[in-house]
Amino acid sequence: MKKILVVVMLLGVFVGLSFGVALAAEGAAAVLDSPVKQMVALAAGLGIAIAAFGGAIGQGMGIASALNGIARNPGASGKIVTPMIIGLAMVESLVIYSLVVSLLLLFKL
Repeated sequence: MKKILVVVMLLGVFVGLSFGVALAAEGAAAVLDSPVKQMVALAAGLGIAIAAFGGAIGQGMGIASALNGIARNPGASGKIVTPMIIGLAMVESLVIYSLVVSLLLLFKL
């Protein structure tokens, strides 16, 4: 029963994604008519993908180190959690800056 549910859900996601592609196919040629616009769109997509990947790796390493420190010394959890959250916010802000730059590139041309 679980396999059938998973297949039905994946089929629903596929159909939902294909509707958007089918409906936007006519306007895609007009929006990305020059090679420069195509390269800018590719660069913006790759930029945000790399930033999100790097941010996720950095946040994962930070959380793992914090949990390791808390596991070794549970009494220091109060002193570890606050700097960890501030560090996670700073890592996430770099990803948001990348998103802003990517959106500026896309809407500039």
